[in-house]
Amino acid sequence: MAGMYRWRPVAVLIIGSMILAACTTVPPEEDPVLIKLNDLDQRLIRIERVMNNDSLVGLLSDSQSMQTEIRELRGQVETLQYELEGAATRQRNLYLDVDQRLATLETGSAVTSGSGSGASVSRVLPATVAGSGGVSELPAPTGTDTETYNAAFELLKAGQYENAATGFKHFLQSFPDSYWADNAQYWLAESYYVTRAFAEALAAFETVVSSFPESPKIPDAMLKMGYCQYELKDWGAAREFLGRVRDDYPDTTAARLAEQRLGRMDNEGR
Repeated sequence: MAGMYRWRPVAVLIIGSMILAACTTVPPEEDPVLIKLNDLDQRLIRIERVMNNDSLVGLLSDSQSMQTEIRELRGQVETLQYELEGAATRQRNLYLDVDQRLATLETGSAVTSGSGSGASVSRVLPATVAGSGGVSELPAPTGTDTETYNAAFELLKAGQYENAATGFKHFLQSFPDSYWADNAQYWLAESYYVTRAFAEALAAFETVVSSFPESPKIPDAMLKMGYCQYELKDWGAAREFLGRVRDDYPDTTAARLAEQRLGRMDNEGR
């Protein structure tokens, strides 16, 4: 028994050496740790290749740029939609405001040129006749020509077309020789036109042409005569007036609008 115990340490040493030798003789391709490391290394290489791929980077950049442009375009569309809401009203008010400012400038020129003959600066249009309660109901019968005209004009700008028509008619009856008579006649016709009283508007625009042949309102009045004839379905007369505006007043806004309406009539087969 004593001899057996003497050999036990030797056996343990031999077995350990055999196990160690077995571990060191496992081929690298079968080592699970090395296999895992190699797999991770290959995956990392593939990811790096993808990240360094210029075409994919370019696509990502293009995608981000497109998203930015889409956001900008959406904002622009929203702005345009907002601006289109009520555009007709704003356009009318702008047109009326420009007309009034031009009339004021015309009056200032008339006052300057006539100052030597006793012209009165009272002919210059006041800025407004609207009081604290809003736009005046009707021009005061005792007002001056400028006050009466401007009161009716304010009613027109406010969209009170019937009252504006009454005011302009009152003005024309009271001040037929006023500096503003042609303007008043034109805006009287316009007050009929915007309420679709086309027959009355046509007659009123005709009066501008026949009674005020030197008025700067002639091209616009003739244009509106063509529009009225169009609405009244008198296609031949509409073409006649629109053609005259286009040919007689080239390079004007009225001529461009006449050309547009003639093109529309062509498309409609009128």
